[in-house]
Amino acid sequence: MSKPLEGKTVVIAGSRKLDEMTALIERQGGTAMVRSLQGMTMFKEEEIQQELRMLVQYPPDWMIFTTGIGTAALFAAADRLGMGDEFRAAIRGARLAIRGYKTYNALKAENLAPDVRDSDGTVRGLEEQLEEVNLVGARIWVQLHGEPAPELVQFLKGKGAQDVHTLLPYLNIPPEQTTLEQLYEEIQQSRIAAICFTTAVQVRNLFAYVRTLGEEQSLREQLHDTVLAVSVGKVTSEALEQEGVTRIVAPENERMGAMIIEMARYYEQ
Repeated sequence: MSKPLEGKTVVIAGSRKLDEMTALIERQGGTAMVRSLQGMTMFKEEEIQQELRMLVQYPPDWMIFTTGIGTAALFAAADRLGMGDEFRAAIRGARLAIRGYKTYNALKAENLAPDVRDSDGTVRGLEEQLEEVNLVGARIWVQLHGEPAPELVQFLKGKGAQDVHTLLPYLNIPPEQTTLEQLYEEIQQSRIAAICFTTAVQVRNLFAYVRTLGEEQSLREQLHDTVLAVSVGKVTSEALEQEGVTRIVAPENERMGAMIIEMARYYEQ
């Protein structure tokens, strides 16, 4: 009896749990190939110092946290810079909105609870929950991770916010150019059946590269017709949708193993 991934080469775009995912793909009959699109993440110490001082000096009406690691990093940075108490006082004086369960846990560790929480783990889900909230004239600070979020900023300004400042404690550095070139060539030549994306930044790194070539539409067509986009969960799927990808396979249970099983089930059907 043939296995669902037999004869298929599957790209893993992540950089974690590679052995586990490779073993799962091979167990389903496929061939795994690692093309890490994750890049590197660096902490921006100097910039954060200036931004935290500004936040403490002009406390926000609303503070929006979007990632657990970024939230924890801000509190830790404030402590290192000797302004932990002032930072916590500013945060406690603001209304809080969050995205994601890891963000919730990071705030819980600080004995803080959100006033508004996303509906489904995505930024879009957070925007939906903020839709009925009056933000007219509000001073808002938004914690992001490694890249800007122009859609969220635009949404907040559209709601009448007076000032929207973003805090980017981490900076994403793109993956190796040779990796991007190699993967795009393999996509064009239909040498792979699927790409497993495990974070949203992997999606953005790939599209940022093809954008420099003017090939975004070509990539979308490939992902629609010949190469299956497989996502680990809602946030990664949201990034694919924002790039115009319409054929996405993702598991209900947002885990890497579940992602491989869901992909195998797709091919089986």
